[in-house]
Amino acid sequence: MRIRFTKMQGAGNDFVVLDETAAPLALSAAQYRFLADRHFGVGADQILSVRPAPRPGLDFEYLIHNADGGEVEHCGNGARCFMRYVRERGLTDKRRVRVQVQRGVIELSEAPDGDVTVDMGAPVFDLAAIPFNPRGSQPLARGGWQLWPLALPAAAADAAATVEVAVLSMGNPHAVSLVEDVDTAPVHALGPRIECHPSFPQRVNAGFLQVVDRGQVRLRVYERGAGETLACGSGACAAVVAGIRLGLLDARVQVRARGGVLTIEWAGGLADPVFMSGPAHTVFDGEIEIPELS
Repeated sequence: MRIRFTKMQGAGNDFVVLDETAAPLALSAAQYRFLADRHFGVGADQILSVRPAPRPGLDFEYLIHNADGGEVEHCGNGARCFMRYVRERGLTDKRRVRVQVQRGVIELSEAPDGDVTVDMGAPVFDLAAIPFNPRGSQPLARGGWQLWPLALPAAAADAAATVEVAVLSMGNPHAVSLVEDVDTAPVHALGPRIECHPSFPQRVNAGFLQVVDRGQVRLRVYERGAGETLACGSGACAAVVAGIRLGLLDARVQVRARGGVLTIEWAGGLADPVFMSGPAHTVFDGEIEIPELS
């Protein structure tokens, strides 16, 4: 099967975008992995599938598949690329759209300068809904909120360790740890072990947060099913929410990831939505022959 695609990126987080507004392509997990492969496919952190609205009151639906082929709930940088894609392709002339994702509806808006703002919804702190199972561990009080100690077993050349993480969901699960310097943080030693920790039955995105001042942070994220990416939109939201609840950050924060800068805003109320703003760019369009993989 030969298909058309668009390669896009938001702050270095890159995507293959597929237009399924006419009919679903019905790709297998193996075919998503092929598309994401940087040697044999197109190469991407995630695959975005654009589909028609499933019901009145919505503009579109879109599906997100990680580089490992698994479907996931949410992606902030992908949502911004989605908005740019449907506008550039003439699929809508609206500057504000409502879109169905796996766990609900998100609202996206495009500014005249091309930056896209995503209403990411309210953060989720209920442990069962994240989901997070403390497995008998007790939280540690920090700045009016709490951190959870995670015991990480030894792996290969990496010794056993305990890390303290803030746990929440932005439509997908996140564990955020505070570090002094993201450049020297052991992201690749700890990230995979946090991602697959048994306390997270659906695995988790592992964020490593350096607070520069109350309005600026640096962040690296080891994403569930993708490894470390140049930026993670939902991870940026989770990190800022965690920093605000821990008393370290103000309501508007610039997040500096390795691939670019995102602006995150959260008023601090448990029902208040998180807003993420940043760039989204088309890299190129192409066609590729997809083998029959199962």
